[in-house]
Amino acid sequence: MSARPRAAIVVTGSELVRGERTDRNGPFYAREALSLGLTPERILIVGDDPADLEAVLRSASDADVCLVSGGLGPTHDDRTVELVARVAGAALRVDPGLEEHIEGVSRAIADRLRRPYADFAAGVTKQATVPDGAVVVGIAGTAPGLVLQGERCVYVVMPGPPGELRRLWPAAVASKPFQSVLARTSPPGRKVLRFYGASESAVAQALAQAGGDGGGVEATICARDFEIHVDLVVEPGAEERADAVANALREPLRRYLFTEDERSVAELVLELCRARGYTLATAESCTGGLVAARLTDVPGASDVVAGGVVAYANHVKARELGVPEELIAEHGAVSAEVAAAMAAGVRRQLGVDVGIAVTGVAGPDGGTEEKPVGLVYHHVSAPDGEHGHHFSLPADRDTIRSRATVAALHLARRVLTRSRHEDV
Repeated sequence: MSARPRAAIVVTGSELVRGERTDRNGPFYAREALSLGLTPERILIVGDDPADLEAVLRSASDADVCLVSGGLGPTHDDRTVELVARVAGAALRVDPGLEEHIEGVSRAIADRLRRPYADFAAGVTKQATVPDGAVVVGIAGTAPGLVLQGERCVYVVMPGPPGELRRLWPAAVASKPFQSVLARTSPPGRKVLRFYGASESAVAQALAQAGGDGGGVEATICARDFEIHVDLVVEPGAEERADAVANALREPLRRYLFTEDERSVAELVLELCRARGYTLATAESCTGGLVAARLTDVPGASDVVAGGVVAYANHVKARELGVPEELIAEHGAVSAEVAAAMAAGVRRQLGVDVGIAVTGVAGPDGGTEEKPVGLVYHHVSAPDGEHGHHFSLPADRDTIRSRATVAALHLARRVLTRSRHEDV
């Protein structure tokens, strides 16, 4: 097969350039492009300055597909549609049907806000002005999603809010101009392996011993969220070699391999609980509810997660979780003994099957020579058994809390699968 069509991604918004917000659309576009058989070659983030945006769009136009997000609103600095039209050499026109639709939405907004529609009228016409020949693939709020066939590049122009972009994305993919590009390629196969407790160098060494990239298999190793993620992108006909590479990674690192799909550790913990009919609750000190947040980020978690207790102060540990005050006095709030008592206490107090507890010193202050900043204890109590663990990580507060959250979830996974031999 010839080289895959290339995708360039342009994400607009001065707030992104200033670091006030994190780009979520670029990574989404890249993942989707790859899954469709395109090669995502670059992500370009640019502010709202028209000259800068036009220069970036012209640079991206040498790709087969230019995926753009942002700058579709009704205000003066929303210039994306105008500049895409200029770069593509297309005239602008007002789409009457689109204008009528956006007017209806805007009138409803005006009524709800008790403002005159005249305040919205200019913005309505602006948002209904599209490049000649553009396909309108839908409207999110008052912003239309567009697909435009340029001289050699297909432009996909979508709203900036991630939820709106993702809602309109399937229609953009199904459009005739986009499909004409996809007809020149085919989605690659993909294998994923997720490890926890293995070092990145150990995974890299195993991959090197398997022969690394080549032969139709592209391998990437990414340290993400204190896990090691290996993705194998597989060209048609290279399935046998991909299996060999996966096996070469799997065998020496089996004790650290926790999934071979896209499920997060939080999803795995919830699924393990569901399979056993268990409910779960968390008792957290230094993580301040982050473990519960990870679990409840998963849609449908309510059938497993009953709740949680953020027991930051010692008297809350004693009163709400029933941790004996003398135990805290003897061992300290940051200890294996208190972590075990917190896990047992939240099981008892909330009437659940599984209790996950975390207590530690997140810093930057509060550490001692005996219990330094970065010392964290976890304990999981369940009908399958219970297990505790600890780590000491000299790092900043956010890193310690994030590491503690992930470690607690993996400890729960290990207890629920009765697999406790992994390094935490």
